[in-house]
Amino acid sequence: QVQLVESGGGLVQAGGSLRLSCAASKSIYSMNVMGWYRQAPGKQRELVATITPHGLTNYADSVKGRFIISRDNTKNTWYLQMNSMKLEDTAVYFCNAYYNFEPHWGQGTQVTVSS
Repeated sequence: QVQLVESGGGLVQAGGSLRLSCAASKSIYSMNVMGWYRQAPGKQRELVATITPHGLTNYADSVKGRFIISRDNTKNTWYLQMNSMKLEDTAVYFCNAYYNFEPHWGQGTQVTVSS
């Protein structure tokens, strides 16, 4: 098992920036892949971005060019830098890690973008 603790959500104006963090209880190198998902009211949870322990990244089309996923292997932490935020980015954001090919989730953090 691996525990994930998120931080960094909040309220931001459209066009602004926020950074989310996810700290894991185990080494990033023990993970298969890490990432961020989000769930807006009335919608299904969707992939935002993923990163492998060695730094390969993947993004949803809706956030390409605006969001950046990164990791700090020394802190067992990965981040989601969200720039040029839009109203439609409002959601609960969940960090995720596949450990032994089993999904593990953070508790979720609310991100609200206001006009």
